[in-house]
Amino acid sequence: MEYQKQTSFTFEIDNFSDKEALIRSPNFFCGGCEWFVDVYPKGYGSEDHLSAFLCVANPESLLLGWKRRAILSLVLLNESGKRLYRQPCKTFCARFPEWGWADAMPLEKLQENGFMEKNKLIVQVKVQVIEVVDEANVTGKETLDVNGFQVLYCQVGQVTSIFTKHPDIALNFIPKSQLVKTTYMNLLMGLIEKLNKPPRSFTKNELSDTRMLLMDLTKAGFKLEWLKEKLDEISLEWKKANDDGSLSYYGSRVQELDEQVKNLNLELDTEKVKSAAKVLSLEQTVSDLRDELSMEIGRSTPKDVLVGVVGSWEVLDYPDLSNK
Repeated sequence: MEYQKQTSFTFEIDNFSDKEALIRSPNFFCGGCEWFVDVYPKGYGSEDHLSAFLCVANPESLLLGWKRRAILSLVLLNESGKRLYRQPCKTFCARFPEWGWADAMPLEKLQENGFMEKNKLIVQVKVQVIEVVDEANVTGKETLDVNGFQVLYCQVGQVTSIFTKHPDIALNFIPKSQLVKTTYMNLLMGLIEKLNKPPRSFTKNELSDTRMLLMDLTKAGFKLEWLKEKLDEISLEWKKANDDGSLSYYGSRVQELDEQVKNLNLELDTEKVKSAAKVLSLEQTVSDLRDELSMEIGRSTPKDVLVGVVGSWEVLDYPDLSNK
C-alpha cells in the first residue's frame, strides 16, 4: 500500500558544537500524517549523550484512537556521508506520539577528530509506516511493544522509563513466551513500586517476600543490581528503626518501673512518719495519765487501795510507787 513506502528525511545542523538548546527539524509527511525530529545537542535525560526523537506533528488533529506502527531508523552523518549511528524504533499513538533515543550518540564520540567535518552534523530519519489506524474504540486494554514486551498503554511510560535508565536490564532475559514476559514485567513494575515505600511501612515477612521476588526475577534473566542495592538499604533502615524502637520501649519501661518504686518508697516513708507521730502521741498521753493518777493517789486514796493499785502497776510493769 502507498503508506507502506519508506520515507527518508534529512536535515543539517551547522555549527553543531555551539548548539545547546533543542533543535527542531521542518515537518515531513509519511503514513497519512506529518512528522518532525527533535535533537538535543546536550542530551535529554542523558547529559553525556546526544538525544533525538521522532514525533508526530499535531497529534490532537488526528481522529480518536489513531495509531501508526512504524519501522524507523536514525542515522547521524558528517559532511562526507560517514554513518555514525543507527537504530530501529516502535509504535506511535495518541498517548505516546513520540519515540526516540535518549542516548543516541556519546558526545565524546561526536567530538573525536574526523567525525565532525566543518562542525556540521547531518541527521537522517527513515520511516516506514506498516500499520495505519485512523479511528478505533479505545478500551484501555490495548498494548504496545516496548523492547520486546507487550504492555498496556497506561504502563508504556513506566516501562519506557525503566529501559531508558537501565538499557541492559533485559538483555539476558530467558522466557520467550509473550504471556510469560508480560507477567514478569508486571512483577517487576510491582517490585519497583513496592521499593518506593518508606522502610518503616514494611513488615519482616514483607521484606522476606520482596527479597524472594527479586531473586526470582534475577533468575529469569533481569539485571537488577540497582534494585538489590535499594532493597539492602531499606532492610538496613528497617532493622535500625526496629532496634531503636525496642531500645526505646525497654528504656521507657525501666523508667516507668523506677518511678513506681520511688513513689512507693515515698508513700512508705510517709506512713512511717505518720505511725511514729501516732506512737509518740500515745506515749505522751499515757505519761500524762500516769502523772495525774499518781497525784490523785497521793492525795486521797486509803492505804489498802494504794497497795492494790501498786500491785496492778507491777502486773502492768508500771514504775514502782510503793516507797511513795
